[in-house]
Amino acid sequence: MGLSGIFSRKPKKGVREDLPAEVKRVVEVLRRVKGPEAGLNIVDEGLVYGITVEGKEADVFLLMARSTPKCHFCQMIAINVQRKILGDIIKVLREEGFNKIKVYNELGLLMEEG
Repeated sequence: MGLSGIFSRKPKKGVREDLPAEVKRVVEVLRRVKGPEAGLNIVDEGLVYGITVEGKEADVFLLMARSTPKCHFCQMIAINVQRKILGDIIKVLREEGFNKIKVYNELGLLMEEG
């Protein structure tokens, strides 16, 4: 595939068939969380890269890299976007009956717990 093929790819809308049922359920729930910048859900946007589920506990692993580390204004925007996404993740998973939710960043650091 040439370089132009990268930009014409569309995100996959389905959930992988080889995932356990409880993980598929969390993926579908997380599709309700929209990134405030693009308005896309965080699954199709590629922010979710890992999920573990044990009973009513869920761990979600996100890719939340900041693209402009030297711009202080941009950092504040990124922090506010991140807060919104984290809050929405906790909210939708609580609504689905999860009582212990942890969200980690790409380094494995705990970002939010609910």
